[in-house]
Amino acid sequence: MKFGSIALVWLALLTSVGCGKIKDEYQFNDELPVSWEEMARRSTDTLIRQFWNEEGYFNYGSDRSDLGFQYWPNAHAMDAVIDAYLRSNDPKYRAYFEPWFEGVRVKNGGNYYNVFYDDMEWNALTFLRLYEITKEQQYMDATLLLWEDILKAWNTEYAGGGLAWRKDMRYSKNACSNGPASILAVRLYKLTKEEAYLDWAKRIYEWQKDVLFDRATGAVFDNINGETDVINTVALTYNQGTFLGTAVELFDVTQDPLYMNDAQKTANYTISKCIDASSNVLRDEGSGDGALFKGIFMRYFVQLLERDGLQDAFRLKFENFLHNNGRVTWLQGADQNFLLFGSSWAQRPSGDAQLTAQTSAAMLFESIAYFEKKK
Repeated sequence: MKFGSIALVWLALLTSVGCGKIKDEYQFNDELPVSWEEMARRSTDTLIRQFWNEEGYFNYGSDRSDLGFQYWPNAHAMDAVIDAYLRSNDPKYRAYFEPWFEGVRVKNGGNYYNVFYDDMEWNALTFLRLYEITKEQQYMDATLLLWEDILKAWNTEYAGGGLAWRKDMRYSKNACSNGPASILAVRLYKLTKEEAYLDWAKRIYEWQKDVLFDRATGAVFDNINGETDVINTVALTYNQGTFLGTAVELFDVTQDPLYMNDAQKTANYTISKCIDASSNVLRDEGSGDGALFKGIFMRYFVQLLERDGLQDAFRLKFENFLHNNGRVTWLQGADQNFLLFGSSWAQRPSGDAQLTAQTSAAMLFESIAYFEKKK
């Protein structure tokens, strides 16, 4: 991500927002005005209407207020469009696949490479989803091209392993560069059955578990400075999400209950500690990149809820938390005139919306709609 590690900013923020305890029960006294599917449709359609640029990418600001291009949020915006297509089977969403794939390449300087390894990982994950849907080889080729570049991030010179965060900072080993990479690796294994991908998924996951995961609480720490071995212990929702997401994927292919235990512990920590205690929704993690974090967590949180291996003791609590986030976001967090969302899911935005915040909300509603449909 462009702004670097935001962990230091969070040292102050976490003391003020609240790492409270979620309530065991939620009081739903109000009727939702529309279905979860309709919320998903409207929020994703607003994302397209307000942010899509005909050159083939998503603008950073709403209503063409900021035509700037940022690489990593574009992957998540397209993921929301992919979610909408899978939910509805409406070809209008599929029509954005090819223009976006080409548009991002052009805006990124004629290729898909980036100095940030995590940014490439997110785009590779989106390319892989496009391949799964279309079976068009260009998407797999782009995924594998990035995967080969991503593997260059692994080094044992610092912190005993792990993937570096940036190409020019090989000593900085971050959760944001290891979590998405391990998800990508295990998904490549699922598609190809090539053991090398599974080996990489396990290797990256185990390194992160040994170095950046608090086994006692379920917190996923932000990064370790390999030059000093100092660990920044801030826990951000998107890092929580990708760690539990990998655990779920590895559980799928191994049926090892240890992975499910890791996922449950990580999810429980997140919904207990990374929240706004007054509304029992995921906390506001700031504008810019931080506004996208919550939606990423929800994507992988819902995948955990799908699995039969999830313990009943957690299931009801997790489902209630998911639905409460959706209710509060729709009823309290939306600008009702334009259906735009800000960085807080419990407060309406002021001024123009950012791509990151709108995408995060769309991902939330698409995730709930997907979960309800599967259930």
